[in-house]
Amino acid sequence: MIAKITQMALALLLPCCAMADNQETYTLEAGKMSMTINAEKGARIMSLKYGDKEVISQLTWPETFGSTFWTSPQKEWNWPPVPEYDKMPYSVEQHDGRLVMTSSVSERMKYRIVKEFAVDEKAQAFDITYSIINESNEERSVAPWEITRVPNAGLIFFDAPAEQVWPSGLMDFRSSEGIAWYQADVTGENRKVNADAKGWLAYVNDGLLLVKQFEDLDKSQPAPGEAEVQVYVNRGKTYIELESQGAYTVLKPGERLSWKVRWMLVPCTSEAVPSAALLKQVHNLIK
Repeated sequence: MIAKITQMALALLLPCCAMADNQETYTLEAGKMSMTINAEKGARIMSLKYGDKEVISQLTWPETFGSTFWTSPQKEWNWPPVPEYDKMPYSVEQHDGRLVMTSSVSERMKYRIVKEFAVDEKAQAFDITYSIINESNEERSVAPWEITRVPNAGLIFFDAPAEQVWPSGLMDFRSSEGIAWYQADVTGENRKVNADAKGWLAYVNDGLLLVKQFEDLDKSQPAPGEAEVQVYVNRGKTYIELESQGAYTVLKPGERLSWKVRWMLVPCTSEAVPSAALLKQVHNLIK
């Protein structure tokens, strides 16, 4: 159950002081955690902090920073990302203690994207509900896809056997405690892997633990060629993408699918190495 945003948090839903290029940003707080969203840049999450420590990539060249949202499968739009979802301005409203940002309709894809941000004070979490609306005059199949860029450092892990991460051999995933773990490394190649996880994805870096919780899919539910959890590592010591997807869904004209992701960011109580203690901390957060 999403708790109402407190009066203090509601005040923080007002636009922050204008940036140099007059962009419209909004900040939410949950305890010591803060999230800043830029409505002018595709309603992208630009910052996620615990106190003054940042966890999201702050690189400045295109496609390397913040957290964004795309439709899946990628083969339908290939590259670059659809601008109406990824880069163009979203409208902004407040409804029942939620910050609601809405895209324009993509001329090419015929979808409209809605992002709803809410604070759960009791859980010390941010809940983001992404919606895809079919604005075409035909039946369409689509899945939701969240992409969060973090520094190429630290440890990534999720609930799946390491030997079932595919394609095999691209990244050094190892099994411990029944979990797939990957310690960030650097090569000259771009790499991406997929996995059928169990509804959560975790990242540890610089003393912080980021946990994202979402619907657990079975192997038949992701979009063709896609997966519930994906990890992309950009070449060099640049950035990593933490990616999760929802179920591939048939939408009639005018229909909407909605998919929620819960974000939690806390100090890490153990070293950034595979361990039962680190896994226990995650389980305590997602229970």
